[in-house]
Order: sequence, then structure tokens, then C-alpha cells
Amino acid sequence: MAAAAPPPAPTPAPEPVTSLPETTPLFTRIRLATPSDVPHIHKLIHQMAVFERLTHLFSATESSLAATLFSPTAQPFHSFTIFLLEASPKPFAVSNVDSNPFFKPLTKFVNLSIPIEDPERETFKTTDDVTVVGFVLFFPNYSTFLGKPGFYVEDLFVRECYRRKGFGRMLLSAVATQAVKMGYGRVEWVVLDWNVNAIKFYEEMGADLLNEWRICRLTGEALQAYGEARDLVLGRERVMGLSTVEFLFCSSNRQC
Repeated sequence: MAAAAPPPAPTPAPEPVTSLPETTPLFTRIRLATPSDVPHIHKLIHQMAVFERLTHLFSATESSLAATLFSPTAQPFHSFTIFLLEASPKPFAVSNVDSNPFFKPLTKFVNLSIPIEDPERETFKTTDDVTVVGFVLFFPNYSTFLGKPGFYVEDLFVRECYRRKGFGRMLLSAVATQAVKMGYGRVEWVVLDWNVNAIKFYEEMGADLLNEWRICRLTGEALQAYGEARDLVLGRERVMGLSTVEFLFCSSNRQC
């Protein structure tokens, strides 16, 4: 009887796929804004006003921003301060922003699952391959209960095509890190009640939403009217030689 034929050799198992999905590298940098950044800052603020449906309140100009945000006598973190977030597809070249005595830029490399389509790249380009992504504006305030200063965040904004990628968190984290470094007690800001995405983001960070507090604001004609009334009171009390309290008491009782 003929010998049985040997069984066929087993089919080699396919090699496991070890390659990672393609990603898009992006280099980010948070740095202090300078007067030369005012045109980009102005455009960012206008975009924020559009997003918040508050363009009817927007009246800032590049000139007014330059004059009020970048006083030659004001030091960063002790007055109005702006962090700019920039992005580049390649590492940042060494520049004069790296030698700023008040703040060393924060750089971070991120891998994005899909590339970012930025239709306004040319508008927000600072140098070759460097684009402004967003900003945060903050300044010192003070808590009498804590007996410590803190930071109040006036604006936090990331351009639309860069949202939901962790960039807002990076900006707010930079402010919080600076507050801790300076021994400050807290960081505060406000959020529009309809902006549910922002509210969720802040809650996930651990921020407390203080629903029992309301914002009070004097502006425009109301501010002018109150200021003029106050000036009138002070002027008349000086003529009559009375204190403010005495003058108001006399006026209300018509005895002076």
C-alpha cells in the first residue's frame, strides 16, 4: 500500500497590522501678546462678539485696544494681560518672544486625527507657517474673604475651526498655572447661560458655577448719568462744607 501523502503545509497567518492611523502633527505655543498683535486681537474680539451674538455692543478699535492694553508702564500679570495661542505644522523657530523676561512661552506638540481646514489662515498668519488660534485676556482682582489677589478672565476665545481640540483648556490652564505660581487665590470668569458646551467644559475642569450671583453693570448713558450726579453732590457738599453723608441726609430731609 502506498504511503499517505503528507498534509499540506499550514497557510501562514497574516502579519498583524502594526501601523498606526495617520495623524496630523501640530506644534502649539502660548505666549504674551505684544502691541504688534493688536490687529489679530481686534479680529478675534470681533469674531467673539459674533459668536456671542453681541455685535451691537462691539465698538473697540485697533487704536483703542493698543492704547489701553499695552501701556508702557504696566507689567504683565499686574494689569491687563493677553496670552495668544499660535499653531504651526513645524517646530517654532527661536525668536524674540522666547526672551520675554515676564513669561517663557509654553510649547506643546499635539497629534490631530484629521487636519484642520483653516479658511482664514492668511488673515491670522503671524509669520511663515505660524497662525493665531485664540486668546485669553485676564487681569488681577482681589478677594477680601481670601485676603488674596486672583485673576479675572475677561475673554477666552478659540477660532471656530480649532474648537473641541483642547486649545481652550490649554489657554485657561496657562492662566491657572500663572495664578498658582504667583500665590493667587482663584481664577474667575463668567459664561453665557445658553453656551451649554462651555458650561460643560468648565464643570469638567472642576469650576464652580455660582448661580446665586448676578452681574451688575453701569455703562453708557447710565454710567454718565450716575457719574454726573455724583459730581453734582460732591460739588454742592464742598460749597456747603458738609460731608457726603451729611449732604445726602440734609437733601433728603430738606433741612439744609
